[in-house]
Amino acid sequence: MPGGQLEREEKISLELTEEVLQCMDVGLIFRDYNSKISSLDFHRTANYLVTASDDESIRLYDVGNATMLKTINSKKYGVDLVCFTPHPTTVIYSSKNGWDESLRLLSLHDNKYLRYFKGHHDRVVSLSLCSRKEWFISGSLDRTVLLWDQRTEKCQGLLRVQGRPAVAYDDQGLVFAIAFEGGYVRMFDARRYEKGPFDIFSVGGDKSETHVVKFSNDGRLMLLTTVDGYIHVLDSFNGTLISSFKVAPVTGGGTLEASFSPDGMFVISGSGDGSVHAWSVRTGKEVASWTSIESDPPVIKWASGALMFATGSTELSFWTPDLSKLSSMLGTK
Repeated sequence: MPGGQLEREEKISLELTEEVLQCMDVGLIFRDYNSKISSLDFHRTANYLVTASDDESIRLYDVGNATMLKTINSKKYGVDLVCFTPHPTTVIYSSKNGWDESLRLLSLHDNKYLRYFKGHHDRVVSLSLCSRKEWFISGSLDRTVLLWDQRTEKCQGLLRVQGRPAVAYDDQGLVFAIAFEGGYVRMFDARRYEKGPFDIFSVGGDKSETHVVKFSNDGRLMLLTTVDGYIHVLDSFNGTLISSFKVAPVTGGGTLEASFSPDGMFVISGSGDGSVHAWSVRTGKEVASWTSIESDPPVIKWASGALMFATGSTELSFWTPDLSKLSSMLGTK
């Protein structure tokens, strides 16, 4: 696929609709992974994507030119979760070696560690960076959530939880959410978190282990996924449960991931059987689904401000609208 077809949305005069979603297809695949991709992230402003995989590598891609720029190996520490900082060639990632649970601030430009963040005593399973400040938060199987400032190695705050935590900042960095099994999401003021949650939202009768919690770009919505295969969408201001979607449950230690589209109108997710699904938040109906030969849930994320999302399993796939399919679909209506 020519690199130009992976350009950002401003170069494609299409609006994201149900028809466009139904015509999304894999436009480019990177198959040079030796193990499963465990995490991926798009930079918010630069045209970059970064992945982490079980082969202990971190890879940086130029999305617009559809090329891999660099591979950095983390053989000593392993790598599990990875997130961009505001700088397009600096990331924070978690370890996966079973003996050192530190987080690391890494320059991809020259492969240098800029800072280590030590405090967790078990695997980090959730990581969220504040897009407007130097803060980030991490949740671990040691049942703690730690708050950090990228400029210092010392932990800035600690919250204890009851189970595997999922954490997320809202886009403004004013609020963060913590969810764990039991069917509740706890909302914290980032400036006064030590006072405890200012609100607690229920996701109904689903009390299973939480995997992921995320805010929409405008901060009005949030989603939560669970091991039983549910994706819940809530109003982030009052906690109203808007929709709940169901996919195959997760087995074997995978993570059920989901992502809002840039406008917050749609949700895409993986599934316990490896398939990918898309729903309309407004109607609560499934818009599209795509089968897979994989048996584990893929990692998945929508690119910021683009008609494109990426999935990662044992290969990295970029999904964009197939314009020929779209023309055919619209021509028959």
